[in-house]
Amino acid sequence: MPDLGFTHIALEVSNIDNSIAFYQKYAGMQVVHRRTDSVNNVDVVWISDLTRPFVIVLIQTAKVSSSLCPNSHLGVACESREEIDRLCRQASSEGILIDGPSDRGAPVGYWAYIRDPDGHTLEISYGQEVRLAIESH
Repeated sequence: MPDLGFTHIALEVSNIDNSIAFYQKYAGMQVVHRRTDSVNNVDVVWISDLTRPFVIVLIQTAKVSSSLCPNSHLGVACESREEIDRLCRQASSEGILIDGPSDRGAPVGYWAYIRDPDGHTLEISYGQEVRLAIESH
């Protein structure tokens, strides 16, 4: 059966292995596909959290031309507030915590922003109501 719906987002990265390590650590993602694009001669990796048919495509480039900044960000739900706190402590010790953790109540929940190796923003959250909003639609 062919894929349907939203399947991926692609990000330029300057060091594909550093980006893989970041998204493994902070978003629980793993490599599901890796290749060198024969047309552009660049490394391409698909990473996923294996919860749905959706991947982040990481494309190695000499220079990242733009990055997702705080209001433009990737969001990942975590299992608990404690996991958010643990990841924030880790990010803070690495100097990559941008903001949070903050509790904004429903539907936003408990969240924080973390900067990836190329300046893209990852939001980690607990208690957002995305599933509820979709199921009630």
